[in-house]
This record gives sequence, C-alpha cells and structure tokens, in this order.
Amino acid sequence: MSYGRGDVVIALDPFKKDSSGRPFLIVSDEETPFHEEQYIALSLTTKTWYEERISLSPDDWVKGGAPQSSSIMSWYINSIDEDLIKRYQGRIRDGIVEETTAQLSEYVHD
Repeated sequence: MSYGRGDVVIALDPFKKDSSGRPFLIVSDEETPFHEEQYIALSLTTKTWYEERISLSPDDWVKGGAPQSSSIMSWYINSIDEDLIKRYQGRIRDGIVEETTAQLSEYVHD
C-alpha cells in the first residue's frame, strides 16, 4: 500500500528492538526518492511534558483518529521502510502537517 503526506501509520520503531509499534506522521510525498519503499516520518506521542510538541485535537484528523490525546514531535524524524508499517491509522489535516514541517525546518536551518 502507498502512503502519502499527512497519513498517520503505526510502524515498528526503528530505534526500539521490541517495539509493538508507534504512530508516525508521514511528511514525505511522491516526489521523495524511494517513495513507496521508504517514508520520512515524525513520531507522535501521548506524553505532555514536551513544550515544543504540536498537540492534535479530534478536529485535526481528516480521517481516523487517535485513541488518546496525541501530539507530534517535529524533532523526532525517522526514515521508515515500508515493511516496518503495520497499519494505517488516519490522516491529519494539511494545515497541521505544514505547521509541523515548518517547525522541523527551523530546527535544521542555520
């Protein structure tokens, strides 16, 4: 299955060996090299102590949703292989995706 910018998927965390999966927001698109094989993604969390997080409300979901209140960590960037993705969770509205990638850009811009 192909995923697009704004989709949220549950995938094995590449940094945790025994991960049962965590939600990731895909920020890459079909113009990204190796699209459909690898995706650039940002991690979602239910933790609330990260001041820099971008909180998600139920209205931010165009499709699907999260079972708990969640936030996007724009500094927690991953390259996720297609075979690590376990399932589709939903889709986030474009404005939130743009806000998130703008924040990420601030972290890596000099």
